[in-house]
Amino acid sequence: MNQSPEQLARDNIDKQLIACGWVIQNKTQINLNAGAGIAVREYQTDIGPADYILFIDKKPIGIIEAKRAEEGVHLTMHEDQSEGYAAAKLKYLNNEKLPFVYESTGEITRFTDYRDPKPRSRNVFTFHRPETFQEWIKQDKSLRARIHSTPILPEMGLRDCQVTAINNLEKSFKDNKPKALIQMATGSGKTFTAITFIYRLLKYAKAKRILFLVDTKNLGEQAEQEFMAYVPNDDNRKFTELYGVTRLKTSFIPPDNQVYISTIQRMYSILKGNELDESLEETNPNEYHQKEPAPVTYTEKIPIEFFDFIVIDECHRSIYNLWKQVLDYFDVFQIGLTATPDNRTFGYFNQNLVSDYGYEKAVIDGVLVPYNVFSIETKITKQGSKIEIGEKVDKRERLTRRKFWESVDEDIEYSGKQLDRDIVNPSTIRMIIRGIKDNMPAMFPDRIDKDGKFEVPKTLIFAKTDSHAEDIIEIVREEFDEENKFCKKITYRSEEDPKSVLSQFRNDYYPRIAVTVDMIATGTDIRPLEVLVFMRDVKSRSYYEQMKGRGTRTCSLEQLKATGTPSAKFTKDHFVIIDAIGVESSQKTDSRPLEKKPGMSLKDLLQNVAMGNTDEEILSTLANRLIRLAKQINEKEKEIFTEHSNGQTISHVVKQLLNVHDPDTINNIGLKINNELLNEAPATIEDAIKKEKQKIIEDAIAIFHNPELRNYIVDVRKKYDQVIDGINLDEVTNIGWVKDQEAAASLTISNFTAWIETHKDEITALQIFYSQPYHRRELTYTMIRDLYDKIKTEQPLLSPLHVWRAYEQLKQANGSIKNELIALVSLIRKVSGIDKTLIGYDKTVDKNFQTWVFKKQAGTTTKFTEEQMQWLRMIKDYVANSFHVDKDDFELDPFNKNGGLGKMWQLFGEKTDEIINELNEILAA
Repeated sequence: MNQSPEQLARDNIDKQLIACGWVIQNKTQINLNAGAGIAVREYQTDIGPADYILFIDKKPIGIIEAKRAEEGVHLTMHEDQSEGYAAAKLKYLNNEKLPFVYESTGEITRFTDYRDPKPRSRNVFTFHRPETFQEWIKQDKSLRARIHSTPILPEMGLRDCQVTAINNLEKSFKDNKPKALIQMATGSGKTFTAITFIYRLLKYAKAKRILFLVDTKNLGEQAEQEFMAYVPNDDNRKFTELYGVTRLKTSFIPPDNQVYISTIQRMYSILKGNELDESLEETNPNEYHQKEPAPVTYTEKIPIEFFDFIVIDECHRSIYNLWKQVLDYFDVFQIGLTATPDNRTFGYFNQNLVSDYGYEKAVIDGVLVPYNVFSIETKITKQGSKIEIGEKVDKRERLTRRKFWESVDEDIEYSGKQLDRDIVNPSTIRMIIRGIKDNMPAMFPDRIDKDGKFEVPKTLIFAKTDSHAEDIIEIVREEFDEENKFCKKITYRSEEDPKSVLSQFRNDYYPRIAVTVDMIATGTDIRPLEVLVFMRDVKSRSYYEQMKGRGTRTCSLEQLKATGTPSAKFTKDHFVIIDAIGVESSQKTDSRPLEKKPGMSLKDLLQNVAMGNTDEEILSTLANRLIRLAKQINEKEKEIFTEHSNGQTISHVVKQLLNVHDPDTINNIGLKINNELLNEAPATIEDAIKKEKQKIIEDAIAIFHNPELRNYIVDVRKKYDQVIDGINLDEVTNIGWVKDQEAAASLTISNFTAWIETHKDEITALQIFYSQPYHRRELTYTMIRDLYDKIKTEQPLLSPLHVWRAYEQLKQANGSIKNELIALVSLIRKVSGIDKTLIGYDKTVDKNFQTWVFKKQAGTTTKFTEEQMQWLRMIKDYVANSFHVDKDDFELDPFNKNGGLGKMWQLFGEKTDEIINELNEILAA
């Protein structure tokens, strides 16, 4: 039929209205009892016929202005016309202005709710359902109007950065901005912030449903736990006692909850009408591309207005390409959460950055801890190496790790970048691990356990592949001379339950060292983690920042001791990055490719297919491996493949494999069968569709039933497996703290010195240090504690431990320190000029005590007994930790356990006061 563009547009609009639950009628055949929602064509108004008038429960509530497709580029030009019809008088009716107005070409649709404070049209995927308008017209105000009723945010229990983010976000809502971006550094409480504003949206704006969107199952589980633990500051009940929270695990969506947690993959599959295997939610689909992304279609059970808001966690990834359709489908406000936005993220969220709280700000505020970089460089990682022709070497299948012995038939030259992929050099891994083991005690000099052994801090190693992780684990256990539980792998392919191992790593003593590829690179909170080792490079800037974020969390001393590091003596105030690959200096971009399922060997994939496993994951992964194989093998080998596969080339086989689960293919099968069996029963049609799908699968995998082809693919692939270089031994060429960190250490010391100098005349403790030596006997524990608290509050980056470590980094500190207060006194003595070098105050007290005792006993008048010396040492140790001793202190440990002040008088008689005064003065000298 030759139809005009206007009529084509109306046909499309009709289809969409019917799908959305509307009954369409002509103006000559109106029956307002026919349904809850009636759309009447060409209804007469006092300014002419309107294209569609929408009736709900027999009352007019809206209009649709239909335009031909060419008008899609300037639909906003027709808003005045649409509003005119909405304000017009309808024939036979005494109506007020209709609130709901659409302009639509059948492909592009814009919607305006004139109940909003400042009505503004917006693009919508399709039309809203009649039952939605039934709800909306019962409400006094629209959602956008209700947002303006949100009260002032109570700040109790919130960090400043969280208060700023929520206040700015709520202003963004009130300004009717459709998208907003919250940047908050990893560990600064993004999810807590999100739950707080979600709670306020539900309570005050009366939002009906909110979607919390993640891109991995792991993140969804963590979010669910945080919702369950959250207690608002204006109610003593938990969030989940006030509102229904559900994490979607199947395609079923309960309609009566308020918060829904879902991966973007699952929501996509729901909109496509498919079930999703949970394994596809394990890794994020960051840069997964399809040549032609299958479009989502309207789904009655989850219409476009199902949610009012979507919160997108880790929004710098996974919401582009294929997955963006999920967000475009819903008529919602979108809020992005990320620590590491890139230009693409800023662009997607319309540059509406409502919170700019980066890592540096979080460190300054003491919300996160800073880090130092320790570099290990080896000769082979820098320069590569060479295996001469004729040398016999081990070769190993990359994924099965099966070894075979073979001579090299040509020189193999390799670069450092090929290590652990094409070439494995165990010596390189060993030199790096040995360098880590040898230098850790200097990085954490206080970590001595009850048996006198160095206690390895919780350490996470990032490996290139699962095979690389296996090599690292074996060598770590050898070099550290430890058992299996000391070092474990945490990846989705771990033989042990990865969640169980992750929980052990987070909460228990073992494992001390964990090795991962991707599983805990992002979004996993491990507070006691103090060392990150990069043995893989990272090309994505944002992904690298996310990986570093595993170490930034603060951890109190009590928590550090309780979660597996009992020898810790200080609060976690920094972490160490050990860079064994040059990751700090490598060039970064804003995106990162990610394999869907890198873990199964080619042999196992072929066996799976031969045994009838035709899941999309299996076939697409096999296709990917065959594409890679085609690039590696020569023309002769490709010809042999074709001979074994009944004349089919590798590219043809790949195309068939990918075609099996292609959504367009499946859709076309449905259309074809429906046309062929037009008048058949639905069950017959469904059965025919299943058979046709199965035929396509069988045709695609038929060649893999031939064991000769399967064996040939495995055998030819062996040529391109890993070579194990056991010939060239590696050596460390450069090891130590990164030079930039030395500059940072100097700056820290300079800033601390300047702060002390600035405040030396106004803080009592500093006045005492800068006065005559005699006055230092007046120094008290309280004075030092007050000074310490002031520094931690005003200048958290100048904490005593951090400054002490800056001196250590520049090799200007002698010995280690017992606690931060002793460190503070030591630092002030150095800055004020009392001590020429930085030395622990307890060591100074020891030295002054020895001098005093020697002088006292030099003559013949004073000879201390062993019991008197025991008491004098107790006083010395007490002053070393509390800086001053009073008579009242003798009622405290350790004096009271040994007889208190009475015993002191018994031992020293009338000289008691003299000795106390002398020790206060001499020890502080």
